[in-house]
Amino acid sequence: MKTIDELLAEGVAGKRVFVRADLNVPLSGTTITDDGRIRAVLPTVKALAEAGARVVVASHLGRPKGAPDPAFSLAPAAARLGELLGADVAFATDTVGESATSTVAGLADGQVAVVENLRFNAGETAKDDAERAAFADQLAALADVYVGDGFGAVHRKHASVFDLPAKLPHYAGYLIATEVGVLKKLTEDVQRPYAVALGGSKVSDKLAVIDQLLGKADRILIGGGMAFTFLKAKGYEVGASLLQEDQIPAVLEYLERAEKLGVELVLPVDVVVSAGFPDLKAKAPTEHAIVDASDIPEGSLGLDVGPKTGELYAGKLTDAKTVFWNGPMGVFEHPDYAEGTKAVAQALIDSDGFTVVGGGDSAAAVRTLGFDENAFGHISTGGGASLEYLEGKTLPGLAALED
Repeated sequence: MKTIDELLAEGVAGKRVFVRADLNVPLSGTTITDDGRIRAVLPTVKALAEAGARVVVASHLGRPKGAPDPAFSLAPAAARLGELLGADVAFATDTVGESATSTVAGLADGQVAVVENLRFNAGETAKDDAERAAFADQLAALADVYVGDGFGAVHRKHASVFDLPAKLPHYAGYLIATEVGVLKKLTEDVQRPYAVALGGSKVSDKLAVIDQLLGKADRILIGGGMAFTFLKAKGYEVGASLLQEDQIPAVLEYLERAEKLGVELVLPVDVVVSAGFPDLKAKAPTEHAIVDASDIPEGSLGLDVGPKTGELYAGKLTDAKTVFWNGPMGVFEHPDYAEGTKAVAQALIDSDGFTVVGGGDSAAAVRTLGFDENAFGHISTGGGASLEYLEGKTLPGLAALED
């Protein structure tokens, strides 16, 4: 895989460089609530611009259905990119049409443009190879060189991620190079003890990664909504908590394998419960209680791991040499149910080991709860991509960058 440093050494002045970024930021109306993904691509865009390239940045945002939708416009992301660069960023109101063509043609050396949401074109996500390839041909007409730097999308077989690199000289940007290096430390060059904390709502989303990690990790800590399927498999009643009963056989098999392999598979010992789901907008105090994991009342909804579990998990994480965390321990968006997630985040900060926050909701929790991002070894920009890499899958966007 060639890197952007090799491209810069070859020279990019006057060349149109297509940067496939991940600007899929959360929006409240037109206000960006977390610009982490925009900041993540800055080193690549800045380096290219400073070297005299004419930089064309492209990304998806949200899930528009193959047609323009103002709610998913990249205009706010383009404006924020300009603010962070401290330079004007041109914005094309389409992806491969008249606006994109004229905007790119109008770039001078060292200038940057953003084209509109790639998913406004059905060809970007088409299952049909020919339809994707046709859209990739249109994108290729905008550029001389391709730089892949949208790590959050590399697990998708989309036109701008998979098909386009084959049509242009292609290189990995700084973000992708960093993300791949981190993932190799989690799979090929692991310092032990290796502890993994997994949370989130559905156990089905994490089964494949648990399957892989059972042969690699020393400790696997389970939290979030997915923990209740594990607790149910252990014979506990879970009240009205989130439960995937169809996954209990798989969970039982993992519990048995963990014991045979000598892997610590650690479950909550206490839980914060309430009669209903909280209002995440109002964030008003709620009636809740802390109960033993084996004593969840009928009708109660488990919304966070309890303080004993937080302390237990912190102890399992702080002395580890390698830590990977993916998924919150509870409904961290509400202050009554954020303590478990805070405990895990703080444990990563307190650890002397190599710590990785696996993107998605975990990265959002770090920022929402006010933690210093620099206190962690690495915060991934792609939760789904990170998990699929750890599952041992081939990621289309990375395969396309290989020579």
